[in-house]
Amino acid sequence: MSLPTISRYVVVGAGIHGLSTAYHLAKELRTRGIGSGADIVVLEKSSPGSGASGIACGVVRNNYFQPAMSELMQACVEVWESDPAAYHYNSVGYIALGASVQESDIAATFERQEQIGYRSELIVGAAKVDAHMKSLFADWRAKGVTVCLHEHQGGFAFNMDSVMGLVAKCESEDVAILSGVDVEELELGSDGAATAVQTNRGRIGVGEQLVLAPGPWAKQFWAMLGLPMTIDIRTPEGDVVRNQPMWTYWNLQEGEVGVDPLAFATVNGSAPPVIHLDSDAPLHTDDGEVVTDELWGIYFKRDRHGVQGGASPLVVEDEVQLDPYPQTTNVDAGFPDMWCAALSHALARFEGCRALYKDARSGGVGAFTADNFPVFDYVKPNVYAILDSNHGYKMIGVGREVAKVIVGEHSSLLYPFRFERFTAGDLHPVSHSPYPWS
Repeated sequence: MSLPTISRYVVVGAGIHGLSTAYHLAKELRTRGIGSGADIVVLEKSSPGSGASGIACGVVRNNYFQPAMSELMQACVEVWESDPAAYHYNSVGYIALGASVQESDIAATFERQEQIGYRSELIVGAAKVDAHMKSLFADWRAKGVTVCLHEHQGGFAFNMDSVMGLVAKCESEDVAILSGVDVEELELGSDGAATAVQTNRGRIGVGEQLVLAPGPWAKQFWAMLGLPMTIDIRTPEGDVVRNQPMWTYWNLQEGEVGVDPLAFATVNGSAPPVIHLDSDAPLHTDDGEVVTDELWGIYFKRDRHGVQGGASPLVVEDEVQLDPYPQTTNVDAGFPDMWCAALSHALARFEGCRALYKDARSGGVGAFTADNFPVFDYVKPNVYAILDSNHGYKMIGVGREVAKVIVGEHSSLLYPFRFERFTAGDLHPVSHSPYPWS
């Protein structure tokens, strides 16, 4: 399909956010009798899911210490649960295990989940946690764990399958998805509103609104809009921290081990929950070498070809090139040893799994905001930006909320993620997790 000269709504990016927004916007227009999916075009520089969405680990969870994140994730889980077949969603649950320093954070998360009706249970105390985990896995042996939040919702989805499920939903609403269209410039009017998008295949006018869902290319689009690369941040206490970088790149640490997937099952043979384990027990390789004696954490799940998961990302010190994104793994050299040692620390069945570790196209690079949480907001009069700060794949419901905003509604779920929070001092609370996003 050739590039149209103008489209009422232009969406940039055919990952989870861009496709979800286009699909839900088409539904809103049709339901309200004010348009249809034919009024929407999605521009993708490569092909749907070719960026971060297509290599995401696919974990869907609500384990967030921040109230706004937890409430938004509840809405996202609702979308995953609305059509698990189309989204290739596996509702196996999610278990977060933490060390003593994290007990209060995880307890607060559980209390919030109770308040909003998200199904979960809390187990506190090393012995009780150990018994709970052994009821699921007879060979559970993790140490340094005193609290467990077992979410009975959540789970994981298969990345590219879910992307293609969204593609099909968009096409059923007559949304045009154009691949191989690389955005080179955004044309802005005197009032700052977007008037057109210049691409490698020509110019397309913006009839009403432009939606940017760039994933890890957030910084490039931020620059195209002429927005500041450093910002002043007001803390909740009223102090102002000046000239903080708006964008920081992190290398995401994810991989897989090539074991029989069915070997990772619960005691009754069921598919296991996704597991996130943080521990303050010293971590050793199976050969007895010390990996770390500080708080560490991993997550893992059963996948089609084995067990997949990751650990906390690492800051990228130098500017990185994100095109193409990425063709091979970019994990730190020490990650495979650490992650496999942690798997063995958790479950005896994974002892010796380091030899089965596989380099795979996973991980990638994340573009994190100044506080590591998303920005969902109008950044120009008619330009709505979905800048997920690497929280993206699991947040399939953000597109549903953005669609409501585009047709004139207010979203209380997205409001806490407005850009203004940095100057207003309305920042999200920080947990004791070793992860920047929890």
